[in-house]
Amino acid sequence: MAAKAFILIETAVGKNKQVVESIRQIKGVISVDSVTGPYDVITVVEALNLNDIGDIVTRKIHPIPGISRTVTCLALKTD
Repeated sequence: MAAKAFILIETAVGKNKQVVESIRQIKGVISVDSVTGPYDVITVVEALNLNDIGDIVTRKIHPIPGISRTVTCLALKTD
């Protein structure tokens, strides 16, 4: 069963479009949307396990120029 997470992202002023385009290129990203509210971008990521989710966030998303802060929310199965 795959692990899934919602990544809430704050971007620097004027960097939203570049951040979204960079995130779209990452393997494991299911969706990426610009949003209103306290966060600028919400991304859904899926991977084989939680360690792989962590690798995507720390090694692929965090280094993107223009990202100032992220919050990772792991999805829980509630069936």
